[in-house]
Formats: sequence, C-alpha cells, structure tokens
Amino acid sequence: MAMNFSRRAVLQGALATLVSSACGSGVLATSASAQSARMPFSQWVEAFGARARSRGISGATYARVMGALKPDTSVYALDKAQPEFKEEVWQYLNRRVSDWRIGIGIERAREYAPLLEKIERTYGVDRYVMLGLWGMESAFGDVVTNPKHMRPVFPALAALAWGEPRRRSYWEQELLNALVIVDRGWARPDEMIGSWAGAMGHTQWMPEVWLNMGVDFNGDGKILPFGPPDDALAGTAQYIAKRGKYRRGEGWGYEVRLPEGMGGAGGWKSIAAWQDKGVTRATGKPFPRPGEQARLWQPVARGPAFLLTRNFDAIKSYNPANTYALAIAHLGDRLKGEGPFVQQFPGGERAPTLAEVQELQKRLTAAGFDTDGTDGRVGKDTMKAIRDFQLKVGMQPADGYAGLKVLARLRASGV
Repeated sequence: MAMNFSRRAVLQGALATLVSSACGSGVLATSASAQSARMPFSQWVEAFGARARSRGISGATYARVMGALKPDTSVYALDKAQPEFKEEVWQYLNRRVSDWRIGIGIERAREYAPLLEKIERTYGVDRYVMLGLWGMESAFGDVVTNPKHMRPVFPALAALAWGEPRRRSYWEQELLNALVIVDRGWARPDEMIGSWAGAMGHTQWMPEVWLNMGVDFNGDGKILPFGPPDDALAGTAQYIAKRGKYRRGEGWGYEVRLPEGMGGAGGWKSIAAWQDKGVTRATGKPFPRPGEQARLWQPVARGPAFLLTRNFDAIKSYNPANTYALAIAHLGDRLKGEGPFVQQFPGGERAPTLAEVQELQKRLTAAGFDTDGTDGRVGKDTMKAIRDFQLKVGMQPADGYAGLKVLARLRASGV
C-alpha cells in the first residue's frame, strides 16, 4: 500500500489478476524451499509461537489457529508463476472496463448510492473512484461470494511464512497480523478466506490493511472486508485518503492531445502550464481546474496520452501499476456516464459489446472449448478456451484475448 511494503510486494501483479490466479489448495511440494528443508513445518510452528506471544497473541488463539494447521504449499507455484496470459495495454483496459463490468457497476452505483455518498462525504474520495476500485478488485463482490476464487488464508500465509525465503519477513508479519485479527475476535479463522497471497474481501485487504485501516462503518461492532461492502469500501477510502493523500474535490487526470513533436512523458506542472505548451483535452472540453498539478504519461507511443494529477498517484497507492490505476479511473468515468477514450491505441480494437462476448462464448462452447458460462464476463476459463481455439486454428498471437478478431474467426468457421 502507500506504498507500504504489504501491497507493493504482493499485489503488484496478484490483485489485478486475482480471479484468474486464485484456485484450489495443494499438497506438499516436492521441493518447498531452503527454509522448509531446514525445519519441518511442525517444528517451525512451535518455534514461531514465540513470535506470536511477543506480538501479544494469546497461547489459546495460537493453538486454535496453528495447532492442527496444514500448509497450503500450492502457493509456492502461484508466487513464482509468471502471468499465463500476456496483455497489451489496450487489451488490459478493454477486459477490465468491459460492458459486463460497466453494467454491474451501474447497478451497484444505484443500489449503494447512500453508502457511497456517505463514504465520499466522510473521506473525500470520489465515489466513482471507489466503484472503479471495487470493480477491479473483486468484480463488485463476485470474488467474495464465489468459492471458486477463494482459499483459506491461514494455510496459505503459514506456508509462505514457513517456506518462502524471498519475502519471508513480509509473510511472517502478515501471518502475525492475521493472528491478531482472530485474537481480537474480529473474525474466526474459517471466515478468513481470500487469494493465495492472503488478500480478502470486496477490496482485497491484506491482514495489515484490515488491522490498521479497517473501519466499522455500518456500526455492527465488527470490522469485516466480507459481507455487506460498507466496511470494505470505507476502510479502503480511508487508506487512499490517508496513505495515498487523496485530494478532495480534484480529478484523477484527463485524456489529452499533444502538439506535434511533444514527447509522451513529462514532470509535474500546473495544467495551465501544460496548456501553454499546446496540450488540450481530447474531448475538446476545457480543463475544469487549471491550477491542478499534473504530469504527462503516454502508455504507448502514438496512443492516448494523459495528464495525471496527484489523485492518480493516490489510486496507485493501492497497487503501484500505472495501468491498474488507469483502469480504475477509466472504469469509474464510464460508470459516471463518460465515453471510451477518444484516441485509439496503435494495433488495438474497440472493446466488444456484452452481446458480442456472449456470442463468442456460446460459439466457443459449441465448438468444444468450454468457457464455463456465457454471461459476457471474461475470466480465466474463457481466456483459456480462446487460446485453445487460437492454437487449433493457427491464430497468432494465441493470447486468449476475447476480441473482435476471434469472434470474426469463429463466425467464419461456421460454429
């Protein structure tokens, strides 16, 4: 997080791809790590108890959580794995700012309007930023309710703290944080389910965030990232406001057009100063706050360019990837009623409509490539089905992207 090591170390790649990568529990790996080779897990648990006691965790809590625990060593492969699907920037954005996600987000904006208004008033973070982040982190709570994407947190964190030497001190601290949560009575061990890395709930809190940024916003006497989204959204807004230093009443940035010959990067200047250099909004509208400080970023040469304000960096405090923050900001804008980016990415294509994605899924399934549903949402199963189809028919690159070229090929094949 801001960027405190907890989210920087784990979530830079893991959270944006949680739904794709979180799966199953594992059996003890044949080669766990140097640390686990030195000390059997049961001995490590006994020795680690001293750390827990020094943190103030009671012996009863430690025995309850760790006494009969078996490590989920399948997390080692997930921690070391490279992303299965490579995405261009335009593909990353199209998949996350999809018709399906926009439709669900508009429903959630209407359903939770009073809650979002209260959070915005309390913490100053724009409600559409919060909606964009909620959509990115858990598909508006789908990860919370769908057991396909969840695993018990304690076996995963214990395995990483015991047998993952690269970030052992980090995993140890997060395991201790999770134990403190149980010791305080905030949650039972069996309630704490999440990703392989221990991220939980609507906005994918790591234990450190739950412990230090959590808010009992609905006043039920508990702080929970699960269940109703009140606590999760409020705690995350507090995080962005405090650690990200979000500026109330300012935007995240603007898509802009650059004058001929201007490079695609530049440091902090007032928007008025950028205007003096010939930078204009891509929509043709005036900048609403010329005094805002902004930096220039063009993700891909000859593609869309953006002036990014301090609030863009506040969003990045939750995960330090520019494309992640851009997807959140753009999704929020689409939920607000704004349109797609004006300028095209070179080599890119428009995002398929919900109906087109559903048609693609139906055609793939009929051709024997199971997408595990035809709801218009593109997850890991749909991406795998697409890649298998691409490999079979010789489409390159076989990238698993649910785009218009794949749909056209399916139509042409008569499926």
